[in-house]
Amino acid sequence: MKTNTNTPPIDFSDFLKVDIRVGKIIAVNDFPKARKPAYQLQIDFGPTIGIKKTSAQITARYQAADLLHTHVLAVVNFPPKQIANFMSEVLVLGLSDEQGDIVLLRPDADDIPLGSRMH
Repeated sequence: MKTNTNTPPIDFSDFLKVDIRVGKIIAVNDFPKARKPAYQLQIDFGPTIGIKKTSAQITARYQAADLLHTHVLAVVNFPPKQIANFMSEVLVLGLSDEQGDIVLLRPDADDIPLGSRMH
């Protein structure tokens, strides 16, 4: 099978270093100081990881009220990153649609325990 990417291959052990967890969005706020339209999110990853903050450029496809209490996948072991006047602690995962707008990666079941790790 031929792969058609411009990224170099990695070992499976490298992939395992990326800690991807499920969390529930518990707060959504506009982020007017961001360069591109974005929300500030608070995500609950359960008792072990707790509540983390991030910003996400997802305003084109999602209304703030529709995001509340939805589950998302996020990388939780990147170092925090300063974005304008906000410290982002996790990276919410998504894919670009044909217009370049982000579509969130989300589990299709809501009964997965918060903080569960992707395998």
